[in-house]
Amino acid sequence: MTELSIREIGSKLKNAGRLHSHPLVIYGTETPPDNSVSSMDINRCIANVIYSIATDSTFSAIHIGKDDQKRCCPGGQAWFGYKPFRPYLKYFLSTGSQNFRSGKSEFLISNPDLVEKRLPSDGKITPLGKFIVICRSDQLIETNTELKAFLCFGNSEQIRNLCSLAYFRSDTSYGIHMPWGPSCASFVSYPSGMIEDAPDNIAILGPTDPTGNYWLPEDCLSLGIPFQTALQIAEDVDSSFISKRPKIAYPVRK
Repeated sequence: MTELSIREIGSKLKNAGRLHSHPLVIYGTETPPDNSVSSMDINRCIANVIYSIATDSTFSAIHIGKDDQKRCCPGGQAWFGYKPFRPYLKYFLSTGSQNFRSGKSEFLISNPDLVEKRLPSDGKITPLGKFIVICRSDQLIETNTELKAFLCFGNSEQIRNLCSLAYFRSDTSYGIHMPWGPSCASFVSYPSGMIEDAPDNIAILGPTDPTGNYWLPEDCLSLGIPFQTALQIAEDVDSSFISKRPKIAYPVRK
């Protein structure tokens, strides 16, 4: 067992990355913690709410469950594994269809067939529990739960340094991916291991979804880190370039 607590891991991630936001933790539970609120009580976009709890002290934890998603966007419901993808979603993401939302489209993918190839089929996204909880690491109440991932937000320099830390003790050159999908998938679904066909224990750089650009700052990136990787990063801070060569990690610029 590690001697580092969850709060200590979060603190080390924040200090190593010199993050201005709070690292978040992701886990599943049968009963939401007392300090959490339904994300739907804040905004129908789960990703928007996740970013807000990392950067705003108003809420420290949110939960998402099947019964909480009546006001959630359909994509979020599906990417969190509580409902199947809607049949017409492939048109909405590509070229549009008059049979769905009067032909409105996001033009994110060139054609509907490509969307079908990318969207996981039914049963391949498994919720972490009856409820999925995203919580600030320094506000975690439950200590006996199995944490799945940490989530950090930062500017490009901060995230670059955390990515380099993730490779400090890695035996692969491909330990970080930047997959396609909505922001909520980059933040939660991929790094927490909910998507069956995704590689295991891969940190997720993101998001790649431009539809969140109206609320996510232009200089902000996310890094979703599987728990064991986050733990390793925290344990390596003192022996890595972050501590040994801090002026390389964070040069003083005129």
